[in-house]
Amino acid sequence: MTGKMSGLVPIPLVEELQEGELVLDSGVSVTADAAMRAEAEWLAVVLRESTGWTVPLVDSQDALVRFEADEDRGSESYRLEITQEGIIIAAGGPAGALYAAQSLRQLLGPTAYRRARVGALDPLPLGVIEDEPRFRWRGLMLDVARHFMPKNSVFRVIDAMALHKLNTLHLHLTDDQGWRVEIQRYPRLTEVGSWRTQSHMGAVEQAVFDTAPHGGFYTQDDIREIVAYAGRLHITVVPEIDVPGHVQALLAAYPEHSVHGEQLPVRVRSGLNDNVLRADEDTVRMVCEVFDEVMELFPGRWIGIGGDEVPRVQWERDPHSQSRANELGLPDASSLYGWLLQQFAAHISSAGRVPVAWDEILEIDVPDDVLVMSWRGYDGGVEALWQGRDVVMSPNTVLYFDTFQSDGPDEPLPIGDLISLPQVYAFEVLPPGTPPELEEHVLGAQANVWTELLETQRRVDFNMFPRVCALAEALWSPREKRDYDDFEARLRRSHLPRLAALGIEYRPLDGPHPWQSRPGFANWVGDLSEDRPHQAYPEEWPDAVEQTHPGAAVIPSDPRFTTPSEFALTAEES
Repeated sequence: MTGKMSGLVPIPLVEELQEGELVLDSGVSVTADAAMRAEAEWLAVVLRESTGWTVPLVDSQDALVRFEADEDRGSESYRLEITQEGIIIAAGGPAGALYAAQSLRQLLGPTAYRRARVGALDPLPLGVIEDEPRFRWRGLMLDVARHFMPKNSVFRVIDAMALHKLNTLHLHLTDDQGWRVEIQRYPRLTEVGSWRTQSHMGAVEQAVFDTAPHGGFYTQDDIREIVAYAGRLHITVVPEIDVPGHVQALLAAYPEHSVHGEQLPVRVRSGLNDNVLRADEDTVRMVCEVFDEVMELFPGRWIGIGGDEVPRVQWERDPHSQSRANELGLPDASSLYGWLLQQFAAHISSAGRVPVAWDEILEIDVPDDVLVMSWRGYDGGVEALWQGRDVVMSPNTVLYFDTFQSDGPDEPLPIGDLISLPQVYAFEVLPPGTPPELEEHVLGAQANVWTELLETQRRVDFNMFPRVCALAEALWSPREKRDYDDFEARLRRSHLPRLAALGIEYRPLDGPHPWQSRPGFANWVGDLSEDRPHQAYPEEWPDAVEQTHPGAAVIPSDPRFTTPSEFALTAEES
């Protein structure tokens, strides 16, 4: 023992290691206060699977594992105490109880992640853990539009999120390349929009196509099942229907809602696309009716409306759109972008939900309640904070997981640039110098897993892990507790074996396995030409405050944020 509780990820707030250990045997039983019986049952189930023991859930204080409510704690806070007499979990709510059970499972070692008995559980160290999260929104965005992920793969991602105490799954359900959710009022969205004739395999500029049809979608019952499964693990699912751009799959199904009314295919190539929604009342009604069905399926507070990467050129060149802008009293046709987003945001707000939009929405007169997803670095988040808006940080310079993980020659083809594990670990949610009165508006952060070139679960695993482990610690653990060298040691010693037992095909710390390396087809190197070198952040930001960890991304400074960052981590970039 080193004074810590055996390699937990994310690292807890407080760990007090004591002498001795507790060995679980076939006589283990579990009891819980009424509010935490579901979490106690979850622990009993995973123990039954991995050991073959009966592990009953009993109404007796003589049970070895006891879940107790502690009203003095926050809902996600817990205390885990392990003694020779047993295990006591005191939690402020069901979520805290589950997080305590997750920590206990980690302490039991890789065997606890098996679906059948293959060996003994690790002895438990005696001691106490006191723990709670630093941020409320600890998220992961999964793009199931570019490459569809079957329902069981989504369950697998949810399980991995719960292991790392992440609590928000953002599903990117629609894009130019596919529509993935059944809408009963508009069946052609999935009949036509859910599949494409082929997919590109290389760089956007020099694409090589696989000539294989790709498709799939979730029925409404599938969605209800996913939402319920995630809810049992205290994960909120946030749907995103991306409008008014990234809509070619919608337009392929219902071409009357395109600017020119022309029949389009579901798009096979990624990248920016000029095709956008027609700015008329029929289109607004159709999209709002889609959102109505989506809100019935997803009961959570937040509903994503997209708003990113929307070219204005079709509106600007189209006579009907120009006339429409004039009717609405807009200064020009490009302002139809803002008008459409305002209609969709208002519709969602009127249903008692909160619209979520990418940071381009700050270019318009933003409705007061919109949650801003800051993806183009920190700038959008900083601006939203000064407007008094809630923000989730998701900078593409640090938290885009479709990128290289090293500059080695055997990394698989990415869509973006280099974001290494140390860079993710060094990520700091709050922009340097954030005034204390604005910190409450930073709900947290999320990483985005875009899947243009991640066509299988194996590829998604490789790009997500172990970077998700670093993300989890950045969002859960106190800043002063984080140390990269210690984190990497915990990964090697304890946590990567857990992921392997769970069946996650992570990227090894020392580089990809041969079967995980880059593909060998012509023209794949287009994104890494001399004209577009890969880098961790845009060079054109002239004024920046750099975190002192050498792997950290550069954060653009803001004259209103005057306190320099003192955040330092002890590691060299790998």
